[in-house]
Amino acid sequence: MNNFDGDALYLSAREAATELAVSPATLYAYVSRGLIRSEPGESPRSRRYRAEDVRSLKNRRTPLIEAQGLKSADLPVMDSAVSTITEEGPIYRGVRAVTLAENATFEQCASLLWDSKSADPFTRSNVPIVSPVMRAIMDATKSAPPIDRCIAVLSQAAEADPRAYNWVHDGRAATGARIVRLCAAVMTGSEPSADPVQKVVARAWAPGNKHAEDLIRRALVLLADHELNASTFTARVAASTGISMYDAVIAGMVALKGPRHGGVGPLAAKLLDTFVEGNIGAIVRERVALGERFAGFGHVVYTRGDPRAQHLLNVLIKLGADKRLTTEIPERIAEATGAFPNIDYAQAVMRRFLGMPQGSETTLFAISRVAGWVAHAGEQLESRKLIRPRARYTGPAPTPLRRRG
Repeated sequence: MNNFDGDALYLSAREAATELAVSPATLYAYVSRGLIRSEPGESPRSRRYRAEDVRSLKNRRTPLIEAQGLKSADLPVMDSAVSTITEEGPIYRGVRAVTLAENATFEQCASLLWDSKSADPFTRSNVPIVSPVMRAIMDATKSAPPIDRCIAVLSQAAEADPRAYNWVHDGRAATGARIVRLCAAVMTGSEPSADPVQKVVARAWAPGNKHAEDLIRRALVLLADHELNASTFTARVAASTGISMYDAVIAGMVALKGPRHGGVGPLAAKLLDTFVEGNIGAIVRERVALGERFAGFGHVVYTRGDPRAQHLLNVLIKLGADKRLTTEIPERIAEATGAFPNIDYAQAVMRRFLGMPQGSETTLFAISRVAGWVAHAGEQLESRKLIRPRARYTGPAPTPLRRRG
């Protein structure tokens, strides 16, 4: 299944040495000290070098730039085999997410992220356990926002699940499948079951729409993981303390609620409403003149456009979605600002096309990202290491204590 061209992740010896402005001998010294990872190349005597390690080292060797915080968000802080981000989109354990979205189910995607090879975590019998306390919470929070409702139910789920602390590999994956199924059911107001997640979501939010299941499936796969974003890092830190997978997912879900993370989707939907009700060209010109941002456009990694958004918008175009939304608005904004649509904008267009409820963008994001949180939390639990970063102190120097008398 691994069809990813790894060239974007690796540099040749010449490229790595040029990037660092050092001699080959110095490059080899960095490798021997463990600062740069290398692997055998295509020919017997050649080797290739991890691009992120080279660039991380380059940034550390330029303290003035780092002191100004210009590249701190790009510096890797830990090793992970779960996923990475490239200009071609996220890579899930060596597989392009956009390729996976063509045909894979969300359950297959989650199993890949969890590296489940020996057993299927999504068997029909592996359904969530709903205790009387959880049922009471579900009944009492029917009118609450879906994510808040899910957090409340999850807070009691580990207590109800006798296998919640099964930390062997297959046990973690099976727990992850129960969490995914529970979250999908609770956030869509459905009864927990073994039905495919795209079917659960489509049945609740776009009943009768023949395109709903496939579009939702694609979105779920594309959103399943995105390396160490804010919510995933939060989930990993929480998992490193030894809590249950349920609690680690709660940590990630709380972080996702923030307006600068999962909350961007509804803002992109509001932007769409503004365009639908007015003249697209005039609105773009006015917002640019006022210095206003376009929610759902631009990305710190995907400078040439978010491949996840491009995938989803291309499918929507083929299905006959409104060309003003799929084509004209992105073209006008790109022309005026140089910013391309990201997955939040594509999700907003999909929601409108399917007639899904307002605000469902963030909820779908949360359902999907549970798979990534479980993957990263599991990897962290397996390492048995506590994440305890240090801060760079910028406060005043200590003052000497006055002596009495």
